[in-house]
Amino acid sequence: MKRTPLCKLTRELTDVVMGRRPADLVVRDGRWVNVCSGEIIDHTDVAVYAGRIAYCGPDATAMIGKETEVIEARGRYLVPGFLDAHMHVESSMLTVSQFARAVLPHGTTGAFIDPHEIANVLGLPGVRLMAQEALATPMAIYVEVPSCVPAAPGFETAGGEIGPEDVKEALTWPNVIGLGEVMNYPGVAAGDERLHAEMAATLRVGKIIGGHYASPQLDREFHAYAAAGPSDCHEGRRVEDVAARVRQGMVALLRQGSAWHDLEAQLIAVTQNGLDPRHIALCTDDRHPGTLLTEGHMDDVVRLAIKSGIPPLTAIQMATLNTAEHFGVSRDVGCIAPGRYADIILTSDIEKLPVELVIAAGKPVAEDGTLTIEIPPHPYPPEAQNSVHLSRPLTADDFEIPAPIEEEEVSARAIAAVENQVITNEQRVVLAVKDGKIVLDREKDVALLAVVERHHGTGRIGRGLVSGFGLEDHCALASTVAHDSHNLLIMGTD
Repeated sequence: MKRTPLCKLTRELTDVVMGRRPADLVVRDGRWVNVCSGEIIDHTDVAVYAGRIAYCGPDATAMIGKETEVIEARGRYLVPGFLDAHMHVESSMLTVSQFARAVLPHGTTGAFIDPHEIANVLGLPGVRLMAQEALATPMAIYVEVPSCVPAAPGFETAGGEIGPEDVKEALTWPNVIGLGEVMNYPGVAAGDERLHAEMAATLRVGKIIGGHYASPQLDREFHAYAAAGPSDCHEGRRVEDVAARVRQGMVALLRQGSAWHDLEAQLIAVTQNGLDPRHIALCTDDRHPGTLLTEGHMDDVVRLAIKSGIPPLTAIQMATLNTAEHFGVSRDVGCIAPGRYADIILTSDIEKLPVELVIAAGKPVAEDGTLTIEIPPHPYPPEAQNSVHLSRPLTADDFEIPAPIEEEEVSARAIAAVENQVITNEQRVVLAVKDGKIVLDREKDVALLAVVERHHGTGRIGRGLVSGFGLEDHCALASTVAHDSHNLLIMGTD
């Protein structure tokens, strides 16, 4: 489903409005949720040509021809398609085209993606694969070129590397909107030459720098980070985080993902403290398949914002216009208005937001939660597959943690996971020693954690302890989806 630039359609859109050319699609008698003016306007028709809106107003009958598709809104609300302001497609465990299949029925018609995960496995070629696939979907998908690959140089081995020259190249690609989240905020404050070269290259071509300031300390380092150019941040968790970012001219991206539930606590900045929401946008960051199936996508985030006390029209603005304006693409997406892509949700309830019909780029694509078009799988080349390379098969001995043989017990550090948060804590645990090996203790909720290098077959294994998962006896989990270097992460109790 091709999205045609406005510069190629100015005459045709004008012809539709003036009655010289019939519309492709007309939606009749809707309640126009106008996020630009903050109004809901009854008895509105929307006329569409070549995927873009030609007309919004009363009575578009004169624009209907013999081949025009007509959708009767019958007084339902016309809501702009939702935009996810920051997310990683890889966390959905899907390719971009299949991610589109999953979220279009939820009214998400656009997303700003950071392919940071595939970049850590395949480098810039992996980013290119995802950017090319994004162009083939019915969604408006904008790409930010990853900024921190590898994410933890010197601490963990990644499969790819992206530097300033790679960033310069990727910024020339058609749907690359800017630089992805700059996670190395200490490096920014310390004047890291490579990071600043990447940011300078982005600013030089007038594109966005994505932020990632994960520290709770809003001291001089935070101000230095803001001064360097990152223009948004999704890592806030507290009311003060929202205010700090907005006051510094950044856009606060409030996140509600699968593992991080940061939205409600931060919305207090608006509902109780009266912060102006025009520089606040909504995002998911990481939504796993189970969450997409059971709770939804951006529709779920907007509903939660409304439930938390945000007026419905404001909550919708935070998931549409605010995002589009921040990224400089509001001439294309983010509102229902002439010239914009016809990305429209029809819903009968502005608060509960049942997504009853979804139009993307002027075509109906989903109805009542079911996709009504076919999005074919996108083929990936052999070099993008079978990317796990171990030096040898793993054995039980690889998961033993040695301890002084003369000791009966030892005090050890464990990573303490925090439910529904991105942060972790340090925990001290006392564990028994047997035959010179640490003995795991389920009663203390302590499991083994191992990271096995999988990119280059080096055989390196890191081992540690973790608590907070409540694993049963004889239980183990393993995944190569392991932020951010995506080595083989294994956790178990035996």
